[in-house]
Amino acid sequence: MKAFRWISLVLAIVLLASALIACGEDEEATPTPTPLGSLVMESGTHEIDEELYAADIGTLSAPETRSKPGSRLIELPVIRLRATGQNPAEPVFLLSGGPGDSNIWEHPPVWLLENHDVVMVGYRGVDGSVSLDLPELAEVLKNLQTFSGDSVEAMGNAFSAGIQRLENEGVDLDGYTMVDAVDDMEAAREGFGYETIDLYAKSYGTRLAYIYGLRYPESIHRSFQFAINPPGRFIWDPEMVDAKINYYGNLWRNDPEAVAKSPDIVKTMQYVLDTLPQEWNGMPVMPDRVKFATQFMLFHTDSAAQVFDAYVAAEQDDYSGLAFLSIAVYDTIATTPTWGDYLPKGLTADYDPNRDYEAEIHPPGSIIGSPAMILFAGAKYIEGPGTFIPEEYRQLQFSDVETLLVNGNIDTSTPVENAQELLPYLRNGELVVLSEMGHTHDVDGMQPEAFHHLVATFYREGVADDSMFTYEPMNFTPAMTYQQLAEMVLLAPPQG
Repeated sequence: MKAFRWISLVLAIVLLASALIACGEDEEATPTPTPLGSLVMESGTHEIDEELYAADIGTLSAPETRSKPGSRLIELPVIRLRATGQNPAEPVFLLSGGPGDSNIWEHPPVWLLENHDVVMVGYRGVDGSVSLDLPELAEVLKNLQTFSGDSVEAMGNAFSAGIQRLENEGVDLDGYTMVDAVDDMEAAREGFGYETIDLYAKSYGTRLAYIYGLRYPESIHRSFQFAINPPGRFIWDPEMVDAKINYYGNLWRNDPEAVAKSPDIVKTMQYVLDTLPQEWNGMPVMPDRVKFATQFMLFHTDSAAQVFDAYVAAEQDDYSGLAFLSIAVYDTIATTPTWGDYLPKGLTADYDPNRDYEAEIHPPGSIIGSPAMILFAGAKYIEGPGTFIPEEYRQLQFSDVETLLVNGNIDTSTPVENAQELLPYLRNGELVVLSEMGHTHDVDGMQPEAFHHLVATFYREGVADDSMFTYEPMNFTPAMTYQQLAEMVLLAPPQG
């Protein structure tokens, strides 16, 4: 019996040791989840428009590619502007436009500080330790004269060259998608210890807000979005561009002062583009570049008025305004954004390899086509990484996040039709449409008091109160014309 008890004790010890070893093996086999990131902040001040605001300023350190164990860390700037009120509500996280633009806002909505902290987390690939700037692409885009054939291939080759250089520098583009950018925001929320946050998103930022709502719905209190970009809408379809130009045309025909300049602005544009000379005052005036700049300048109503005025002047043989579009405006658009950010953000979300984007740049019968489509058209020539984000974020999905959408009805960049397409998928969503307003600057800047009231009421009560907005007809008389700017910029004597 003693021997049996001894053997039993030994067996029990062996079994216990085996179990402990097995547990240890299981623990080693199950990797520790990669943290979203770590936040280090210091108190100080942040200057905005020559005024100092109490702020916490620091850095978010996050894995470059969270799905890959051992991925290197990248650093992103983080600024928290502190609320001025005694009992602030949920903090507001800002999501700016792009892709390719910074999320450290030069002019953040400081009017929110009365009731909220305002937080800016830099966009990976644009802000922080790694930049996806592609001078190769900017150089090609700056020198394009036409937007077809060899030019499209040149865009793709420039993308490829830039991608190869970034890879050689150790950059893993798979870590720079919109999903990764959303995870950065969530890491900052966790780092600050906020239970829930409000989102304040515009244009491209609304796509991030949409993904955030699908990925971390429990983290969001309320989501305010304006100039809406749902899945599939990084692409500017020429039919929609034409529809907005024709809407402007209808407004023009109902404006006696405008009609006195031209009975039909759409026909004026078509005539001018068909008869455009090759140069003005010794400077090139290239039709495709004029169309490209026109497309971007139609985003907002003030610059749209300048565009239409330039076409009217050109019909009367003054091509200076279109020369300004072709040279100064075009060069600014071609070189300002961090264009490399468009690949892992836009193309990995909305690119369709079965679609002929090149044919859609200049479709037959279109007014200006969609020259900006060249960014997608050139993608078929790209050689390099390009992993699509998960399908669940590439398609419209239902969301229960309390959301307010706001869109100008004349927005050529993010048409109101986008918001109308998204709205049925927002179970707790509402849409406010603002007449005769264009893209972001129109929505938040044309009637700021009404806009501030709308946002504040939504954050406070969950109510979409647009009662302070009043109708303002389109003003086709620009404060300064492109012709005047051409005289000041293109014909200015050289300095020094």
